Amino acid sequence: MTKSIPNMFTLGNLFLGMIGIILATTGNTSMAAIMIIIAMLLDGLDGRVARALNAQSEFGKELDSLSDVISFGVAPALIMYTVALTGINDAFAWTVTAIFPMCGALRLARFNVRPGIPGYFIGLPIPAAGGVLATLALFHEEITAPYMIIAMLLLSYLMISSVKYPNFKKIGLPKKAIKFTPIVIIAAVMVAVFFPEQTSKLIFVPLLLYAGYGLKQNFRKLSRKKRQEDRNSDEAYHSSDR
Repeated sequence: MTKSIPNMFTLGNLFLGMIGIILATTGNTSMAAIMIIIAMLLDGLDGRVARALNAQSEFGKELDSLSDVISFGVAPALIMYTVALTGINDAFAWTVTAIFPMCGALRLARFNVRPGIPGYFIGLPIPAAGGVLATLALFHEEITAPYMIIAMLLLSYLMISSVKYPNFKKIGLPKKAIKFTPIVIIAAVMVAVFFPEQTSKLIFVPLLLYAGYGLKQNFRKLSRKKRQEDRNSDEAYHSSDR
């Protein structure tokens, strides 16, 4: 029974992702975004609970990836599509919407088969990307569709990029604290349900900063590479003059 507890969190994540999809199709985007945020909470807890109970398994790892594709790939993309992309060319809107979960699936597949760097994720984790996209959709009245599309494609790129993002998985969960997790989840759900817009927009800020960290690192890496290339070309030029 203990071995199944982490999988229950993962299935809860998947369940909320599906509810988010249903809410998005009915036009309730605020609650759909809340479902994604609560799914992020469950996704963050399943691994910690598994490590605390020594219940890690390959089955749980694969189930987590499959759930993440739905909850943080398909669901946020559909939320964004319903609020910002329905008024533009259908083929283009469908393509942009599909690219996001496709890049998320590639990110998860790479994570499962390639050894990472201790303390870091390679590429923006799909829960963070999905959280940014789902909460960004709530600003559709202030932000026009072209900017939403740019943000969506940028998040897609960051997921499959080689940018290093800090990994907070080392922050463990004491075994004694597991019994309090249902209370934390219930409290989070109550706050989110009673204040959906405020909660979503509040969560948006730290998620955006996390995604922006990788973007900054990417620009720094490119500028460093360009300086190195310029230095090498200068050295080659001077050596040819001798």
